[in-house]
Amino acid sequence: MAGTDEDTVAAADDALYVLTAALLTPAKFPAVLGDDYPEACAALGLAPLADGYGLVLGQDGGGARWTVVIDDVSLVAVAIASWDCGMEHELSPDERTVVAALPGWPLDVAVAAPGVPAPHDPAPEIADGPALAPPDTSVWGPAQRRLGADEIAVQWTLWRDQIDDADFITEPDAAGPAEGSGPVDADAEADGAGGAEKDRGSDGDADGTEAAQTAPTGRSDIRRVLAEARAYVETPPPPGRVRSSFAPGDARTLRADGPGWSLVARTDDIAFLLFDARPGEVLPVGRGAELPGLLDALDKVAVRPS
Repeated sequence: MAGTDEDTVAAADDALYVLTAALLTPAKFPAVLGDDYPEACAALGLAPLADGYGLVLGQDGGGARWTVVIDDVSLVAVAIASWDCGMEHELSPDERTVVAALPGWPLDVAVAAPGVPAPHDPAPEIADGPALAPPDTSVWGPAQRRLGADEIAVQWTLWRDQIDDADFITEPDAAGPAEGSGPVDADAEADGAGGAEKDRGSDGDADGTEAAQTAPTGRSDIRRVLAEARAYVETPPPPGRVRSSFAPGDARTLRADGPGWSLVARTDDIAFLLFDARPGEVLPVGRGAELPGLLDALDKVAVRPS
C-alpha cells in the first residue's frame, strides 16, 4: 500500500511525503498493535472513537518519520483499496481532518520517500513525546502471534491444504489419544479427550508459524480458548476482539483474540489456534458437531466492515 511520490499532507509544520496508510477502526486495525480496537488505539495514545481513524505514514522534508492521524476514514479506505488494485491514488487529507501528528511509525514501512534523507525519528525538540516504533516481532510473542493469525487468514487455502480431515479425532477417548494421532477435534477437546497436533511441515510461513509438531496437545489450553470464545457470545468483548470479514461463498472469515491466544476460522470449515506459550506452532481444531455452532455465534457478535 504505497502512495505516489506527489502525495503530501501538512504535518508538523512541514509537508509529509505519504508512503503508506492503514485503517484503525473496530472492524479493521493493525493487529500487531493489540488484541482489540481499544488496545490498538491505546498503543498510539488515541481515544477509541466509534468511527475510528485513518493512519497516514510518511516522511517530512528532512526525512523524519511521522504518523498523521485523521478522522476521515473513508478517504484512507478508498486510497488503500486503489493501491491494492495497483492504481495510483492521491492521498491528501484536509488539514481540518487531522487529529494528531505523531512522531515515528507504529508499523514497519519498507519504502522511503525519494529525494529526502533516509527515514529517522524526528528531533526530540519537535517530537513532543517519544517516537512510535513497530512492536518487536523478532521473537515470538503477542505481536508475532497475531501477525501469524492474520497470515493464515490471508493464506487460508495454503494452510487448509495441509490438513487431512480424516486425521481429526471425532470420538472422545477416556484414556486419551496416542501421541501423533492427528489434529485436534473441537468435540474431543470439549469432552477432555483431545488429539495430537498436526505434523510439522517442511515449510513455515513468513511470520515463523508452522503446522504444529506431532506431540501431545495442550488440551487444557485449547479447552480454555474454546471456553473463552464461548464467553464472548454471552458477554460481548471489547470492540474488535472478534472480527468477521469476507470469505468465498456464503462463509465468513473470523478472527478472534484473547489473553495469549489467537483464533482464525472459516464459518463453514475448521479453526486454527496460536498461543503465546507455544512459539511458532499452529493447532488445527476440527469442525465436528460443536465448532459450527460456536463459529456461527461468534460471527453474530463480531464487528464487520461497514
